[in-house]
Order: sequence, then structure tokens, then C-alpha cells
Amino acid sequence: VQLQASGGGVVQAGDSLRLSCAARASTLNSVAVGWFRQAPGKEREFVATIRWNGGGTRYSDSVKGRFTISKESAKNMVYLQMNGLRPEDTGIYYCAAGRGLIFSSYPDPDKYNYWGQGTQVTVSS
Repeated sequence: VQLQASGGGVVQAGDSLRLSCAARASTLNSVAVGWFRQAPGKEREFVATIRWNGGGTRYSDSVKGRFTISKESAKNMVYLQMNGLRPEDTGIYYCAAGRGLIFSSYPDPDKYNYWGQGTQVTVSS
């Protein structure tokens, strides 16, 4: 699976952004696609994941209610709609994919086999 993330930028607190992740693979069956972020000096943090088959989702508590992950199967795209952005949302956002993940393992970055290159999101106060 090859992944390409895009859509980052510099915004003010309270603004919205939509990130996109283009996935290329022979098949995305049994794949879960997630978003992680990493702020300077911090570990990579789980944001949200969506299962390709069925569309089940999971969010971190820090973004629940503000961010929405979705997919467009016909285009092999996954989106992260981010509303009500805060300065603490600043970081590099990565999309990642893994096969055969179960719900409980979604937040674990080590369970994902494929990673995109990341896109920078900066939220100013």
C-alpha cells in the first residue's frame, strides 16, 4: 500500500482544515487507514482510524467531536476533516495503513505497516 497525505497548512485557532490521504494498492480489503500526528519533541500520537470494509471508526479522546475521518471508496481516498482547531493540534500528520487490525489495536502505530510522508499542520493562537 502506498499512501500520499496532503492538505496541511497554517491556520488560526478555531479554523478548519481537511487532510487527504490517497491510497494505492491492489486491494484495500481488510485494511484500516489511520491518521497519526507528531509534534516537535513528542511521540507519534493516534488521531483516528477507519476500517475500509464497513467504515467503522475510532478517535482519540483529544479530537473526538471535532475531527471526522471518512473515506471515498471509488477514489481510494481517506479524509480527515478537522474543525475547531487548537494550537495543541499542531504537528506533522501522517496517514498509515495496516491489514487485519482489530479495533483495540487502532491506536498503536506499530500495528501499521505502511506510512505516508506526512503533512504539516500549524495552528496559531
